[in-house]
Amino acid sequence: MAKTFSSTTARTGSTSFSVLGTDTAITGNIVASVDLHIDGRVTGDISCKSLVQGDASEIAGAISAETVRIAGFVRGSISAREVVILRTARIEGDVSYDALTIEQGARLEGRLNPNGGQIPPAIAQLTDESELVPAE
Repeated sequence: MAKTFSSTTARTGSTSFSVLGTDTAITGNIVASVDLHIDGRVTGDISCKSLVQGDASEIAGAISAETVRIAGFVRGSISAREVVILRTARIEGDVSYDALTIEQGARLEGRLNPNGGQIPPAIAQLTDESELVPAE
């Protein structure tokens, strides 16, 4: 039986974000059109506009977003235009990025793949295909 859950959604100015608290554990993929802050555990792929991960958080799955800030444990690939890996982060997986910041003390077991201005494949799926076709 599937369990329904609700997330806290806050609105600040013109942007909104959802928060998954420390007491939240989700098994399944998450797709969000807004920014997402995760402090709990997620087993599944995450696709959102921007992801902020708390330092006690655990994610087992692929992450794709415009910007990602990792502070906890991730087991899976990360694909984003801008990636910030904080000193408390532990990542087991490949990271694809355009801009990358890694704080001293962070642990990464995987490959770093600079995109060179290319849209990472995971992000290309997030955008409307019509946006990728040049206007005539």
